Amino acid sequence: MNTSSQLKKTIGMPQAVALYVSAVLGSGVLIVPGLAAELAGPASLLAWGGMVLLILPLALSMGLLSARYPDAGGVSHFVTLAFGQRAGTIIGWFFLMSVPIGAPVAALTGAGYMTAALGLGEHIRILIAAIMLAIGLIINIVGMQVAGKVQIGVVIAIVAVLVMAFLLALPNMDSIHYTPFMPHGWVSIGQAGAILFWCFIGWEAVSHLSEEFTDPRKAAITGVTIAAIIVGVLYFLTALATVGTQSYLHGGADVSLVWIISQPLGIWGAWIAGLTGIFICTATVIAYAGAASRVGYALARQGAAPRWMAHLSNRFHTPVAAIGFLGICFILVLSVYASGIVSLTTLIQLPNATFILTYLGGCAAGIRLLKGSRTGVTISWISFVATAIVFPFTGWAVLYPVLIIILYGLFSRKQPSKI
Repeated sequence: MNTSSQLKKTIGMPQAVALYVSAVLGSGVLIVPGLAAELAGPASLLAWGGMVLLILPLALSMGLLSARYPDAGGVSHFVTLAFGQRAGTIIGWFFLMSVPIGAPVAALTGAGYMTAALGLGEHIRILIAAIMLAIGLIINIVGMQVAGKVQIGVVIAIVAVLVMAFLLALPNMDSIHYTPFMPHGWVSIGQAGAILFWCFIGWEAVSHLSEEFTDPRKAAITGVTIAAIIVGVLYFLTALATVGTQSYLHGGADVSLVWIISQPLGIWGAWIAGLTGIFICTATVIAYAGAASRVGYALARQGAAPRWMAHLSNRFHTPVAAIGFLGICFILVLSVYASGIVSLTTLIQLPNATFILTYLGGCAAGIRLLKGSRTGVTISWISFVATAIVFPFTGWAVLYPVLIIILYGLFSRKQPSKI
């Protein structure tokens, strides 16, 4: 095959770790520790402990598949191998159509952290979010080698700020803040755990970049293990600081990190917290825009999406047509949000069901494709069951994947020989 029609293998181990961390350590670290503490009080730390233990199976189930079957289709490719092309194509469409909403939500969340920290208005929030999305798309046009290097720098900055936030919180952490330990009963721990699960979805995204790994096995298995440890530690430290300082009561559950940092540092702390929100969510946008554009490219390559999505940049060998499609979607979603037709809460809920169904498909594929590895099958089952338990909580958002299936059906009817 002509190399001009292939994706370049430019993602080494450090870039892979950074991409994994940034895909998982998204907007959740900004808002979920406070929301979980609000639900369960200090006992939310038990839910965090459980999820930190579960994070490695969740990560490795995707990592093992990426190592064995590296392909731009990612989870869609795994499901195709396990259950046939139609099932794999539907999973690919689920992921492809999740990111056009999920990425703007992440950008608006990060921008909202900055505007909340500095007391800025909603129009500034939308402008900042638009800039973040544009940066994510441009970096992906230039290529994953550049994206990976940018992610390394961003992730180092994020880790430094989160560790600094924990250290700044230490003087304000008091044992009295941990009592009563379980103010809302055992059920609240389960409710907190359901929310925490969203913090650990993201491992499936980087699987779509596996075709560009220079060493798929090393990047996908060793890289994902390192990333899982980093993410687990950072989440738990942030949760410990949130509970120990009771910042979720003083600063508001959704901006508790702003309170932790701004208390000792004043306006400079507000700036640091706001910039941290922007860095974290921009890193997430870069990772997910890269993954979704590769899915669009892979689907088009096999005739399961419009052919124009398979067009690559002559200079950078990146899927510029699919990236352009995402750009149009981002503009539409931001415009709808700016008009006030839908709230951010509604936008957040829309892609939940499709993200979970994508992950369920990947875990089910792992159960079938990793049969030669007892460890692989076991962690795939653990991941599948944990994800299936959460799915009923998506509620009305299940209508979105139904709509995507209808759209896919209309496309496949017009292209009977391509599917």
